[in-house]
Amino acid sequence: MAAAPPPLKDELDIVIPTIRNLDFLEMWRPFFQPYHLIIVQDGDPTKTIKVPDGFDYELYNRNDINKILGPKASCISFKDSACRCFGYMVSKKKYIFTIDDDCFVAKDPSGKQINALEQHIKNLLSPSTPLFFNTLYDPFRDGSDFVRGYPFSLREGVPTAVSHGLWLNIPDYDAPTQLVKPRERNTKYVDAVISIPKGTLFPMCGMNLAFDRDLIGPAMYFGLMGDGQPIGRYDDMWAGWCTKVICDHLGLGVKTGLPYIWHSKASNPFVNLRKEYKGIFWQEEIIPFFQAVTLSKDATTVQKCYLELSKQVEDKLGKVDPYFVKLADAMETWIQAWDALNPPNSNSISKSKSK
Repeated sequence: MAAAPPPLKDELDIVIPTIRNLDFLEMWRPFFQPYHLIIVQDGDPTKTIKVPDGFDYELYNRNDINKILGPKASCISFKDSACRCFGYMVSKKKYIFTIDDDCFVAKDPSGKQINALEQHIKNLLSPSTPLFFNTLYDPFRDGSDFVRGYPFSLREGVPTAVSHGLWLNIPDYDAPTQLVKPRERNTKYVDAVISIPKGTLFPMCGMNLAFDRDLIGPAMYFGLMGDGQPIGRYDDMWAGWCTKVICDHLGLGVKTGLPYIWHSKASNPFVNLRKEYKGIFWQEEIIPFFQAVTLSKDATTVQKCYLELSKQVEDKLGKVDPYFVKLADAMETWIQAWDALNPPNSNSISKSKSK
């Protein structure tokens, strides 16, 4: 009997930002080889990045980004993994999975290798329940259901736009926590997936992340980070805050929990502190801003939501630091570039009736 084809084989791209040879793909070969890879090379564009044989991929360096986007390439970060979002923009697939090159295949408590991509697909293809919390976690997983007292009118759930995975070994800590707990490792495997409630923000990590590009792609902009910018290591969190506000407005869901990957390498906490220190102060202003954001009834597509959000970033966070005025302008440029490569009608979603 023939083996079942890999799920979503022709509907999903794997996006990887990197500055080095991609030897890590050998461990992922059983799970990734059937899929198309989009590799975004950061740093020196003259450097040759080696990809193991047998993978179907396209690779873009900074010269390619400048050629494709022209002046709009200014919205894509340089010398920072935030450049990965260029891969989201040029993809033509419905789904995206993105992973860092220091992330390896994890094992569950039984010792079985975890197919992270397969679990992300399960998360994305089943509804989320952000409007009422289910105490037995994701009711759409095998062996689970809605608990007593869960409103029947809400059991249909909403479309899932984002699947946020976690990490074993090196936890995703900020620099101060790294400095205080340099030897701490995450060994806890929690067999759970939950929908993040409507109105609740979360710190999104981009190293093990999947999303429905058709539903939320234009909001997955990882901001201006790295070379020439006053802040780093907030790229994925910025995208997560923007995405969550827009998902809540459009009636879409975000899941977090499984799958786990094995995060192999702890980054230098002193280098991280240099990148993060302004963000550590700014986030005390940024979080209340996103908690208070409201989008208009006219914001019926992701693009319209994002442009409204960019105006509010300029008006309100621009008072915190001029950087946010520059970021708001980059957010608008990002949408212009996205629409230039992706006709709006093929990447927009109207506000869900299930909200």
